Amino acid sequence: MKTDRHNPLVSFFSGKDRFWIAVWILVVSLLALWDILFLNGPALKRVATGFVNTFIISVLVVCFTLILGWCVTISLHHLQLKGKRAGYISLTFFINLIRSVPQIVGVLFSYIGIAALVDKGVLHGNLTVFPAMAFCMSIFIFVETVDLMRERIDHFSKLDFYNAMKVCGVSENRIINFDILWKNSRIHIINKLISVFGIAVFLQCSVDFIISVGLSTDVNPVSIPVTLGSLLAKIDSKQDILAIGYTIFHPGYFPRLLFQHLQGITVAFLIVFSLLSINNISNGYAERHRL
Repeated sequence: MKTDRHNPLVSFFSGKDRFWIAVWILVVSLLALWDILFLNGPALKRVATGFVNTFIISVLVVCFTLILGWCVTISLHHLQLKGKRAGYISLTFFINLIRSVPQIVGVLFSYIGIAALVDKGVLHGNLTVFPAMAFCMSIFIFVETVDLMRERIDHFSKLDFYNAMKVCGVSENRIINFDILWKNSRIHIINKLISVFGIAVFLQCSVDFIISVGLSTDVNPVSIPVTLGSLLAKIDSKQDILAIGYTIFHPGYFPRLLFQHLQGITVAFLIVFSLLSINNISNGYAERHRL
């Protein structure tokens, strides 16, 4: 007789990370269905566009963060290995300089620069603006990936297998990239990248909200693509959010929230619930792999 633990479906959802992935997909799908039924067409299009844009940019941030982190990690390792002190100190100084800048401040000024480039016609369309936004954001995030990769390399470099493989003629690049970073550290790196995705969503929404509130309405639509953060700063979304406060003291108003104030509530819920889900996915992945 089969028990629940042998059920493939039960086994799959036994992990906290897998469970929260399924919960996030289910809840977002139900919310999308509700919006299709009750949210007006223009608002539904704005919410869908902002949601897709936010997650596309966040995925690009993860990719750029991984590439930058790997390139800088390998460069630091080889500079240290070959005794090129000047290059090693210069690159370390650059990393520490980035580390000293608050992420939200760095991303904010980067976005303002991108907006200026769009206004001058240097950047055209989402195919150039999205990668530019993602790259600027990853510059202020990738340092965490470098710290993780360097920590893993330093740890395994002290073990006997590192020297044994070098004696056997295995190249330094293969040991670092394949045996250490891929075979023995990819789970740690993936977990870090899940956290990076959450950081990207948070920074993007926060900075877009600040820019949308702080800049004139003539600048924002042209310069910055629609995201969940910029949608939250729209006047109709603000009114929807304020309606929640009104409902606290007037409970009978609650049903109207679900029909008349859907744009702001949908945007706010997507941001908060996505960040909560990403955090639980990251923690669950770490617990499942005993990191």
